[in-house]
Amino acid sequence: MVRAFALLLLLGISLAQGFRGLSLSTPYPNQTVRTGETLTLPIELKNFGLPPQVVQVQVIEVAPGWKASLLGGGRVVGAVYLAPDATQSLSLRLEPPRGVKGGSYRFRLLATGTNARAELPITLTAGEVLPKRLSLEAELPVLKGTAGSSFRYRVTLRNESDQDLLVNLEAEAPQGFQVSFTPSFASQQVTSLPVKAGESRDLDVEVSPPREVEARAYGVTLRALAGEAKAELAVTLQISGRPELTLSTPEGRLSGRAYAGRDNPIKLVLKNTGSVPVEEVSFSSSEPSGWEVKFDPEKLEAIAPGKEAEVTARVKPTSRAVAGDYMLTLRASAGEASASMDYRVTVLTSTAWGIVGVGLVAVALGVLGFAVSRFGRR
Repeated sequence: MVRAFALLLLLGISLAQGFRGLSLSTPYPNQTVRTGETLTLPIELKNFGLPPQVVQVQVIEVAPGWKASLLGGGRVVGAVYLAPDATQSLSLRLEPPRGVKGGSYRFRLLATGTNARAELPITLTAGEVLPKRLSLEAELPVLKGTAGSSFRYRVTLRNESDQDLLVNLEAEAPQGFQVSFTPSFASQQVTSLPVKAGESRDLDVEVSPPREVEARAYGVTLRALAGEAKAELAVTLQISGRPELTLSTPEGRLSGRAYAGRDNPIKLVLKNTGSVPVEEVSFSSSEPSGWEVKFDPEKLEAIAPGKEAEVTARVKPTSRAVAGDYMLTLRASAGEASASMDYRVTVLTSTAWGIVGVGLVAVALGVLGFAVSRFGRR
């Protein structure tokens, strides 16, 4: 019996492969439509192994009161040229009469060529149709990242109804979060887009939290709306903390004066602008040759998010430094977090030797005056 079935199957395939003639087809020749809806059906006319010819096409049966038109290239047509094994695409426009009632309506198409013909019966049932319905689905609904980075979700929007819809897109997110929708393989952000009946559209949804957001989980609700149709999707952002440091002076000035050979204090302000504490903060510097730079304190145990600490850098230029401007780089680091600042130092030479010199001159003048007054009369 199995052998007989196999032989019949091979025979059917052989007959199908050897078919010569015309074919009229449409994907759904029997379907349900809304009452009063004008419908356009795709029609295919194919030549199977026949010589090139002009094929007459017409609607030979139309439901009472309905209007039927065969369109090709946007125009009403009555004939189609077909080359051997070629296919031509047509459209059948069916327009119901005003006040049409629910029920079944029949139509029939006929294609007539040279010694060949084909028919296509079509049945429309006017009445209740599927309600408008949308769905949203995320490929990965939970993503992890750091504050200040963007979270990109691949979301599929489906129109699960039998009518085309214009879908509006919106999101409900925590304060300060930015949400945008972009169709996949496109660059333009959208707030709405058309979705055909039964069609799916892929979207890239980008969620950007503020940089100073606390490290924890956040939820965002995505919505698709089209009239009474509504779909919601909850996605989650797992934000891990990231420490960030800034280094400056209390007044924001990045220059100052220093005396050669002396300790000169520079007040610094170190701030944690990240979302988690920074721990074991150390300091370093790059200074001109012969200079000394020490920090007080030398280390900090921790700085909480949004907090700051004061540090003093004690800068001692070499005693042989020439008066002028020098560049100094001060740094703070704690694991992955670091900050640095360039500070311009104007070196002033010490006035001590000038004072000594003035004193020696005064002493010399005093001795000279005494000698003149004592021995000048002799």
